[in-house]
Amino acid sequence: MSRSQAATMPMPHWISAFLEAQAAELDAARNTLLAYGRDLNAFAGWLAHRDRHFADATQEDVESYLVSCEAEGLSGATRARRLSSIRQLYRFAFEEGWREDNPAIRLKGPSRARRLPGTLSREEVEALLEAARSHPRDPLRATCLMELLYATGLRVSELVSLPVASLRGDPEMLLVLGKGGRERMVPLSRPARAAAAAWLARRDAMQAAQIAAGKPESRFLFPARGRDGHLTRQSFFVMVKELAARAGISPDQVTPHVLRHAFASHLLAGGADLRAIQALLGHADLSTTEIYIHVQSERLSALVHEHHPLARARPRDKG
Repeated sequence: MSRSQAATMPMPHWISAFLEAQAAELDAARNTLLAYGRDLNAFAGWLAHRDRHFADATQEDVESYLVSCEAEGLSGATRARRLSSIRQLYRFAFEEGWREDNPAIRLKGPSRARRLPGTLSREEVEALLEAARSHPRDPLRATCLMELLYATGLRVSELVSLPVASLRGDPEMLLVLGKGGRERMVPLSRPARAAAAAWLARRDAMQAAQIAAGKPESRFLFPARGRDGHLTRQSFFVMVKELAARAGISPDQVTPHVLRHAFASHLLAGGADLRAIQALLGHADLSTTEIYIHVQSERLSALVHEHHPLARARPRDKG
């Protein structure tokens, strides 16, 4: 398509072509594509209101749009993400020959505030595991979910969608399909393997009853009746909150993501190498993993200030 043809193409078509390329070439995740679509539709609406188009928008237009986003009260993180989406769209348009330049390439977005992740003590994690073992409805499934999460640091979406084949044969390593289709191997602890074996026996018995009733067998470790065929993230989130309450921990403190942070923080405290933690978590960039150094540093600093004798305030000598 020529540049002149692209200039007359409706902006929604630009967005569709860009998203299709992201899905086909980069195997972008569905949530990533949805975020791109929302961001670019918002920018397209802003341009259309000013009789502008992706094809003729300037750097000043993009800057003005970001200013308007700030005036709307959008957070720095949201504005930074929107700028990134716009930059990616124009990089695609440049590569396709639809634009001679990328008007967003030189713009610097607002810095994202680095929020230190919340985490849990080892005692709190053990209390959650104990609450799972005494779950009133399905202790084997609850225990398997919690043991796997704490033993591996999986993302919630990775955990709930695990294929049952990945746990067959009592493996010592778990193959995980992560973001962007990237695979990684994560070791399994003995308690996690034992919990998985106990849950598999119960799961297989339930599946046998399903098959006898003429229903197809599920390929997931944690099957469910919903559209996805496996336990949803929302259902697991609710379960974790219930376990926190049963464990005597404020539910506001506990989410599946916090348990992922606990996995990483406890490894770091135990002397694990940061790059090993990066590989286990599936982080593409080491800088994402480095945030745990800050968490650990804060704890050590607080420990020194609380317990070191010279860190305590001393009364002044009376003259």
